[in-house]
Amino acid sequence: MIADELWVCRLGVLDHGEALALQQGLRARRQADEIPDTLLLLEHQPVYTRGRRSVPGELPLGEDWYRERGIDIVDVDRGGRLTYHGPGQLVGYPIMLIGDVVTYLRTIERAIIASLADLGLEARARPDEGPDYTGVWTGDRKIASIGVHVARGVTTHGFAINVQNDLAPFGWVVACGLDGVQMTSVLRESGGDGEATPLPAVRASIAKRFAEAFDRRACDVTFAELEAALSQGDAAKAG
Repeated sequence: MIADELWVCRLGVLDHGEALALQQGLRARRQADEIPDTLLLLEHQPVYTRGRRSVPGELPLGEDWYRERGIDIVDVDRGGRLTYHGPGQLVGYPIMLIGDVVTYLRTIERAIIASLADLGLEARARPDEGPDYTGVWTGDRKIASIGVHVARGVTTHGFAINVQNDLAPFGWVVACGLDGVQMTSVLRESGGDGEATPLPAVRASIAKRFAEAFDRRACDVTFAELEAALSQGDAAKAG
């Protein structure tokens, strides 16, 4: 295993529960130093996730109302509050060995800002305005959210960049703990020209910029190769 490698796996659309189980398996392998740092890039079916700092009232219309509209609701162990994931949004789950958590968050923000710059969008972080403002903004509009969990020095969960996803579900909740926050997307900020900013282009850009920000060498791996790494770890434990 090469210390500066970053495995990058593009997974398409994945159920939230499947993605969580995959992260947990990879985290155990990373904690055991059996795999290098890994970045999963994927989309989710519609789901609201509530983080450790979530509070009552973030789903003001009642959970049944959202579920009737095909949006699942899941409590997770990441930091932050409630957010939405859905098709057309690029989700990144880094499984990484880190030191300082705040430095890690700021580095993710820089990677996303650099990626958006590749697309011609000017964006910024707001680190001095409190934890609810973690993420990336263009003007006063939020375009990317970040929430992580760290166990024995290894991360799960990560970031979500609104590319061409439906933004309406953000308006039905108290997104990110910020009442009245205006969410935006690459599509909206590009004037609605979806052909100019397809999701694969954003995925390629963030893979490059994330690796650069963390001084890693990106290496593409397939889902089959990830499964093989998990199976090898299980076999070693059984032996």
